[in-house]
Amino acid sequence: MTEKIQKLESCTDDNDLSMKVTRRQFFGRMAAIGAATAAGYSYTRYIEPRWLEVNHEKLAKGKLHKHQGIKILHLSDFHASSTIPYELINKAIGLGLQENPDIICLTGDYITTKLHNQKNYQKILVQLPKVAPTFACIGNHDGGTWAGKHGGYKDISKVSNLLRSSDIQVLVNQRQNITVKQTKIQIVGLGDLWAEELKAESVLDNKRKDDSPIIVLSHNPDSKDALIHFDWDLMLCGHTHGGQLKIPILGATPFAPVKDHSMVEGLHFWFERYIHITRGVGNVYGMRFNCRPQVSVIIT
Repeated sequence: MTEKIQKLESCTDDNDLSMKVTRRQFFGRMAAIGAATAAGYSYTRYIEPRWLEVNHEKLAKGKLHKHQGIKILHLSDFHASSTIPYELINKAIGLGLQENPDIICLTGDYITTKLHNQKNYQKILVQLPKVAPTFACIGNHDGGTWAGKHGGYKDISKVSNLLRSSDIQVLVNQRQNITVKQTKIQIVGLGDLWAEELKAESVLDNKRKDDSPIIVLSHNPDSKDALIHFDWDLMLCGHTHGGQLKIPILGATPFAPVKDHSMVEGLHFWFERYIHITRGVGNVYGMRFNCRPQVSVIIT
């Protein structure tokens, strides 16, 4: 009887030890998961959104390629807000200006909802036109019907005033001719697609009147569908943030706010012309993963 009791006690001790080990393993794994989650959030929230990348693209054909050696600085989606500080925008502009661009093009979303401390923002933006002619179009966050319904301005006057007071030429369904390195170039800025202000027919032709290259600034790459029958060479866009969160396997497309998920970032040759979509400098919600903020340089 005594021997049976000893065996039973021994078995109970083994079970207790097994339970303790199992419990220890469980809490250890939970702690590891918690630490990994915290580390992942910190990286996504505080590290990658500020980890700027300078990207270069070379045009291999087309009218612009014939005029080689022109350098275009393409910046977009500054998204100045409580989560995107002016310091990041200033750093991005500094990196871009180090590339010694011949033309600077900005493609919208300079704020997320409202403009704060315009004088400080202006001091940052004014650096651009001091280096090269600077042109800008308007994004969906900068004012208009879409912005007005999402906590922003009902019109683009405040953002347009910010840009113009910084000596940046704002083009809303407008065209500007410039000469760069003895090459005449037409810069066309379109109204925003989501604000229903895009009026390509008022500023583009089915067949251009001369042989000068045409660069189109349009915030949303989905604009291309409204431009397919018009004559142009390069369209510069932002809006997508490159998808902002690129989850392995899923990629960027679930988070890209466009209909055509084949064009979320990078340089694309489309119907004998180019479309360039930059990942942009800022973001919404203050997060990026596997999709660094971008300063883009295009070389003809």
